[in-house]
Amino acid sequence: MDEIKVSPDYNWFRSTVPLKRIIVDDDDSKVWSLYDAGPKSVRCPIIFLPPVSGTAEVFFQQVLALTGWGYRVISLQYPVYWDLMEFCDGFRKLLDHLHLDKVHLFGASLGGFLAQKFAEYTHKSPRVHSLILCNSFSDTSIFNQTWTANSFWLMPAFLLKKIVLGNFAKGPVDPKMADAIDFMVDRLESLNQSELASRLTLNCQNSYVEPHKIKDVAVTIIDVFDQSALSLEAKEEMYKLYPNARRAHLKTGGNFPYLCRSAEVNLYIQIHMRQFHGTRYAAINPAMVSAEELEMSSNQDSEDYQ
Repeated sequence: MDEIKVSPDYNWFRSTVPLKRIIVDDDDSKVWSLYDAGPKSVRCPIIFLPPVSGTAEVFFQQVLALTGWGYRVISLQYPVYWDLMEFCDGFRKLLDHLHLDKVHLFGASLGGFLAQKFAEYTHKSPRVHSLILCNSFSDTSIFNQTWTANSFWLMPAFLLKKIVLGNFAKGPVDPKMADAIDFMVDRLESLNQSELASRLTLNCQNSYVEPHKIKDVAVTIIDVFDQSALSLEAKEEMYKLYPNARRAHLKTGGNFPYLCRSAEVNLYIQIHMRQFHGTRYAAINPAMVSAEELEMSSNQDSEDYQ
């Protein structure tokens, strides 16, 4: 139990990367929590958005690996927002506060949906340069919960946690996946009633992505072939929505591949980010890019990953 919490990597992350708290709304109860690591000279970092059950810590393996390679990475946790427009407005204010004009977004599950909605929300004055969508979805109706979305705020925390835990993998899983689930259960326990209720509301209130508004954004879709909370139909819908997206498939990884298959996920992130090396939208310190890598990125074709 709690293998990840006691791991040297997690403890190194907690001891070296400070957690910042930022308020950008008039309501000072809305606090963004984030880890901002890597070279501050980079003006177009990768920002990680967690799933319903996640906190900013769940991407610690991405933060450690990518900053080691010279990338600037921000992993964040949302305040309580009950409405998608309110979230998008708050996130825009956060980017303004951090003086970030454009960013790359990695979103897991709900985080991926919010990333797409933010790209759509800012399409007239684009703030999102690229998207990496991990086990994500484009239409909340897949959860068949739109009719209950407006009542989550009334439910006690234990019931909300039960709803979320119902989507976690059941049955035998490999040790790394079991450790990832334990860690996510621990993160889930750290969320209070309003944090959970608001995230479930965003996850389930009737909404879908309008792809024509974000057709110019480079997209990579990361998904798993084994059991996850997403149906095959939801995955197919994502492929249809983004016909030109690069696809990164993991044979296994469950709901949380960024925790239990971090090396593979980190590699896919690197491959996605390579296309921006040598441009003003690079998320990496130019000194960390070898000439060979620059050559590779300029010649890189757009074939799907296998």
